[in-house]
Amino acid sequence: MSPPRVNVLGVGVSALNPALAVETIAGWIARRERRYVCVSGVHGVMESQRDPALRRIHNEAGLVTPDGMPLVWMLKAAGHRESDRVYGPDLMLALLAESEKRGWRHYLYGASEETQAALRASIARRFPGATVAGGWSPPFRPLTEQEEEDAVARINDSGADIVWVGLSTPKQERWMASHRAVLDAPVLIGVGAAFDFHAGRVRQAPRAIQRSGMEWAFRLAMEPRRLWRRYLRNNPEFAMLVLAQKTGLRRWSIE
Repeated sequence: MSPPRVNVLGVGVSALNPALAVETIAGWIARRERRYVCVSGVHGVMESQRDPALRRIHNEAGLVTPDGMPLVWMLKAAGHRESDRVYGPDLMLALLAESEKRGWRHYLYGASEETQAALRASIARRFPGATVAGGWSPPFRPLTEQEEEDAVARINDSGADIVWVGLSTPKQERWMASHRAVLDAPVLIGVGAAFDFHAGRVRQAPRAIQRSGMEWAFRLAMEPRRLWRRYLRNNPEFAMLVLAQKTGLRRWSIE
């Protein structure tokens, strides 16, 4: 049974914690159920405000994990006290560790060739019993029909149980939804910057900052040119819309 969801501005966020996320995904793999996971924070919720198709993609996902502390606080306020942050990079590490015991196979889709190489080396060092069955760094342009077919064939031929998708939001969510039916792997997980973090390309915020809800400020300081528009637009608007939802001034459906 899937974890319950809490309506956050029309996005059904799963009320869960890291252990429950791993347990749920392990069950899908054991039963060979085809699902995808949106690891979503304020950015994903706000992108879904502007794109009804993206909101539908989130709500049709097997899980929408609370990647940011504001979503965790909203889950707890809704009565789900056991909920906690399910952070994409940490979920990746937890499932790689679990795969050493269960024999799951992983495929890496996204990022640059250099990042992919560094990520594979990091995984081999930290999880020597984990199997990375393949990976591909797609070009930064729309793929041709033949390239799409070849990419699907490579992933299916790899025998992957989990396909890690590092294309950033909202591109990775759209990719997972559009490819879910043609991929044999039970689980697709969009993890955004996790490839760069684990490859050592981008510095992660210290754990205390992550737990404070101020990780956005740390990431903005690390990558101001890329992220300033995202945070300076999304954060104030998110706060205003949450207030409107809490007071009943606006209502959203997750159906």
